[in-house]
Amino acid sequence: MAIGQKLSTVAKVVAILEQHGAMEHTIVVVAGAEESAALQFLAPYAGCAMGEEVMENGVMIGGQLVKDSLCVYDDLSKHAWAYREMSLLLRRPPGREAYPGDVFYVHSRLLERAARMSNANGGGSLTALPIIETQAGDISAYIPTNVISITDGQIFLETDLFNAGQRPALNIGISVSRVGSAAQTKAMKKVAAPLKLDLAQYRSLAAFAQFASDLDKATRDQLTRGEKLSEVIKQPQYQPVPLERQVAILYIATKGLLDDIPTPRVKEFEIQFTNFLDTQRSDVMKKLSATKVLDDDTAAALEAAANEFRSTFLA
Repeated sequence: MAIGQKLSTVAKVVAILEQHGAMEHTIVVVAGAEESAALQFLAPYAGCAMGEEVMENGVMIGGQLVKDSLCVYDDLSKHAWAYREMSLLLRRPPGREAYPGDVFYVHSRLLERAARMSNANGGGSLTALPIIETQAGDISAYIPTNVISITDGQIFLETDLFNAGQRPALNIGISVSRVGSAAQTKAMKKVAAPLKLDLAQYRSLAAFAQFASDLDKATRDQLTRGEKLSEVIKQPQYQPVPLERQVAILYIATKGLLDDIPTPRVKEFEIQFTNFLDTQRSDVMKKLSATKVLDDDTAAALEAAANEFRSTFLA
């Protein structure tokens, strides 16, 4: 399910869904910019009602009953604008940033319709994915903070990172999840913990280093590590990476085995190293894929494989 405010955005979404054969299971509810504020306000509720129908009664897909639905709200900042316009036309008293005082409850009543039904109630789920457009990247504005307080976390995409070639342009420091590592496998949890800390420190040091002419060795090493990690987490569009490959490359990166690899060659190293693991160390990759646990033996095998491959790659 998706609701949109701009026809151009929705057209792109539909094209992507058609490309991946998912359009037949997708309903797009559109309230364009030319529609009245009332229709723009009602559009997400229409999409949510359809999602609830799937959650409660299900839909047949490939001969199987599916009762799980996803509702993407693109975007709730425009929805809040439409509600503000309606309220001001009705001469309701404006509050913070001219929004009506109950705009929080408007969004909470919408997003809290997302649920997972127990087996006793027939199962099924409705997942809400709200999108918020920030003004000049201000995440502390009224509507972003309102929606963040309702949801289970946020992914903050930053324009500056995108323009700098960091794709996905994820701000590690601001992006958080209340679910946290509970949704991760044990292997991913082990490698992701130092990854987030190293990247957050790198982003703060990178801004500071622009004004410092003389940096100590510890700071230079931290900047180098963050630079390599930033290259590693870049991912081409529509190219998902298997879990065992993610764990392998992130583990050796957080261990500093990429620190002496020239930055422009990091992606080349990643591709060749994972191919090396698949062909020469397939037992390690199969174990990671099956157990989803990075134990001491597997970690030692990855480090040994990385050192062996580095000797040929840097030769």
